[in-house]
Amino acid sequence: MAGGNTLRARVLTPEGEVFAGDVEQLSTRTAVGEIGVLANHVPVLARLRPTELRLHMPGGEIQRWAQAEGWLQVFANQATVLVGEAMAPDQLDEASLRERVADAEARLEEAEEGTGAYALAERDRDRAEAFLKVAGAGD
Repeated sequence: MAGGNTLRARVLTPEGEVFAGDVEQLSTRTAVGEIGVLANHVPVLARLRPTELRLHMPGGEIQRWAQAEGWLQVFANQATVLVGEAMAPDQLDEASLRERVADAEARLEEAEEGTGAYALAERDRDRAEAFLKVAGAGD
């Protein structure tokens, strides 16, 4: 169980659990901005945007993932990140991500704004661009 300066964190994707353990801080991005969660944080339920998820481990190590959209729940000194995808930076393929950005941008040009196709292409582009930044290639 998490100690006085840590909280229990879990990162879950449809494929299964990516991480479970005690952390000093969890940092991510919600629909309304960046959030850092420390031990004994107030309860939160927030929609997550694609970004870099950072888990600050006891001892100073920082574990990083490219995080897709999803949800963050913080309650009773536990943080649960439920996302569509979470990948370590060394698992990211820059060429493939650049292709995903180009494909999404092409679909955006073809789709009518306000349609489901437009929203899907926009989401796909945002995710690929966020993953590129985590890979160190997108600026």
